[in-house]
Amino acid sequence: MTTTQNSRPESADGAGPLPAEAGQVSEKEARQVAEAAREAAWDRPSFGKELFLGRFRLDLINPWPRSDPDDVARADEFLGAFGAYLGSEVDGAAIERDARIPDEVFHGMARLGAFGMKIDRRYGGLGLSNLHYCRALMLAGSVSPAIGALLSAHQSIGVPQPLKMFGTPEQKERFLPRLAAGEVSAFLLTEPDVGSDPARLATTAEPTSDGTGYRLNGVKLWATNGTVATLLVVMARVPAAEGRRGGITAFVVEGDSDGITVERRNAFVGLRGLENSLTRFHDVFVPKENVIGGEGKGLKIALTTLNTGRLSLPAMCVGAGKWALNVAREWAADRVQWGRPVGGHEAVAKKLSFIAATTYGMESMLDLSCLLADDDRNDIRIEAALVKLYASEMAWRIADELIQIRGGRGYETADSLAARGERPAAVEQLLRDLRINRIFEGSTEIMHLLIAREAVDAHLSVAGDIIDPDAGLGRKAKAGARAGAFYARWLPTLAVGRGQAPGAYQEFGPLAGHLRHVERTSRKLARSTFYAMSRWQGKMERKQAFLGRVVDIGAELFAMSAVCVRAYAELAEHPENVELADLFCRQARLRVDELFTGLWSNTDSVDVAAAKRIVAGRYASLETGVVTPPADLPWVARWQPGPSTAEDVRRRL
Repeated sequence: MTTTQNSRPESADGAGPLPAEAGQVSEKEARQVAEAAREAAWDRPSFGKELFLGRFRLDLINPWPRSDPDDVARADEFLGAFGAYLGSEVDGAAIERDARIPDEVFHGMARLGAFGMKIDRRYGGLGLSNLHYCRALMLAGSVSPAIGALLSAHQSIGVPQPLKMFGTPEQKERFLPRLAAGEVSAFLLTEPDVGSDPARLATTAEPTSDGTGYRLNGVKLWATNGTVATLLVVMARVPAAEGRRGGITAFVVEGDSDGITVERRNAFVGLRGLENSLTRFHDVFVPKENVIGGEGKGLKIALTTLNTGRLSLPAMCVGAGKWALNVAREWAADRVQWGRPVGGHEAVAKKLSFIAATTYGMESMLDLSCLLADDDRNDIRIEAALVKLYASEMAWRIADELIQIRGGRGYETADSLAARGERPAAVEQLLRDLRINRIFEGSTEIMHLLIAREAVDAHLSVAGDIIDPDAGLGRKAKAGARAGAFYARWLPTLAVGRGQAPGAYQEFGPLAGHLRHVERTSRKLARSTFYAMSRWQGKMERKQAFLGRVVDIGAELFAMSAVCVRAYAELAEHPENVELADLFCRQARLRVDELFTGLWSNTDSVDVAAAKRIVAGRYASLETGVVTPPADLPWVARWQPGPSTAEDVRRRL
C-alpha cells in the first residue's frame, strides 16, 4: 500500500482513510474505520435481519433447533460434575469478601476442563456447544459472578475464540492445548483514552528491521484476567508502509514477555474477585508468527469474535434472573405483612410476575441464539447483539425489583444478614455485579447503534450514495435507480401480511395471537424505519434515541417469537411454560406500544439542545451547594504508575 502527500492510507479493508496518528481523528474517519471492520456480506439467513425488514421468517426458528444427542450427553456429564464442584468446593461469599478467586479454585476448574469448554477436543478441550457453554457460565455465575467473568473473558473474547475462527493450524497446535489445560487468557483493546472508538487506538506494533516480528508499545486499560493471564490477545496499530497494509492488528502475546508490566489491579463497584489490569507494553517483542489473521484484520477479528462471544454475558444475566426468582418467590411466600404473605399484595405480585416472565424471555432468547450459533448455516450477529442488549438491561431491572421486594433486607449485605441469624441472600451484591453488563463488550448505547446499523443495512446498500454528501451525481443517479427498484418490490410487502389472517399460526394455540401481533408489528416497524430514513436521510445516524427505540422494539419482537416457539416445542415436558410465554408476551406488547409512541412523541431534540447549554456551563449555578471533585485533576489522563504499584501487583500475584 502506498500513500501520497495529499492522502491518508486506506483502511485494511479499503473502506476509507485511517487516521494519520492516534488522537487526531475526525468523526468521519472514526466512522470509516468502524465501517471497514464490520461484516459487509449477508450470505446466510438471519431471523433478526428479516424481522427489521418487516419479514417475519418464523420458518428460520420453527421447529425449535435441537442439539446433537451425543453432544448433549457429553455436556450433561460435564455440567453435572462442574455444578457439584461449584456447590461443594467454591465459597462465593469468601471471593466477595477477599476480592480474589483462590488458587485452588483455578486448579479445581482446570482439572474439570472448565478452561477448555469452547476449545475443540482435538486440542484437549471439551468442545462444548455455545448452548452448553452458556449453561456452564450460568452455573459458575450463580456461585460467583467473578468466576463467570473469568471463564467468559478467557474463552469468549480471549485467545481461544479468535484462534478457533482465524488462527493458523500451527497457532492452534501451539496455544490451544495450553489454554485447555488451565492457562488463562485475556483480551486487550481498551486504552486510557480509547473506549468504543478504536480509530484512536494508540498502542503501536512497529515491525522489526530484520522482519522477524514487531515491537509493541502502549498502555491497555480494563483487561479482564490481565493480572493472571499467561497469553494475551493484544490489539495494536501497525504503521502502513510501502508493501505493507498496516492497520489495527491482533497479536497473541506471551504474558511473561520482557517489557510487559502489570501496573495496577483495578477495583470496581461489583465483581470484586475480577482480575482486571492496567498493563503497559514497552518494546515487547512479538514474533510475526503470532499475528492472528493478518495485518489490519484486528477489528474485524474482534467484532466477528464478539458475534458469539457476546452470548456469555446474557448467560450470566439469565442465571441472575433464575437466582432472583428463587429468592423472590420464597420471600414472597414466607414474609407476612398486613395479615397475608407479601406476594399476595398486588404491588409485589406485579414485580414477581415481571421477574418470572422476563427470566423466561431472556432464557428463550439466549437458548435460541445459541442453537442458531451452533448451526453454521445461520448469521447470528443481530440475534447475539439483541440478546446481549436485552438481557443486560432486563437483568438490571430484575435485580432492582428484587431489592424492592426484600426491602431493607435487599439493601443489607449477606454477611450482615448472617450475623443476625438470617439466610444470607446476597441481593445487594447481585445488583452491583450485574451493573457492568450494561457496559461490558459494548455499552447499551453502542449496542443500539451497532444493531441499528445492521438493521438498516439493506437500505444503505441500495441507497447509501443518495444520502452520502461526498457522492457525485453519477453515483447518486445509479443509487437512485437501485433504490427505486428495491423499494418498488419491498414496500408493497409491508401493507398486508399473514398476521392479519385470524387463523394464522393456529398450531400455537393460545399463543397464536401473539405471533400474529409480531408479524404485524414487524411490518409496522419496517414502515417506521423507512419513513424516518426518508425524512432524515443522512442525518439519520445522529438520531440515536430514535434508533435506540427501533432496536428495542426489535428486541421485544425477537423475544416474543422465541418464547412462543420454545413453549410449544417443550409442551410435553413443560406445559406450564405456555403460561409463562403468554405472560411475557402480554407484558412485552405493552412495552412495544410505549416505544412506538416514543418514536414520534418525545423530547429528543429538546434534550439535545439542553445538553449543549449544560456542557457550555449555562446552568453551572445549579451545581453550587455541594463539594465537587478537585478541578485541578483531569478526568482522563495517561496512566503513570505510583511509587510501588507494579511491585505491589507482582507481590499480589
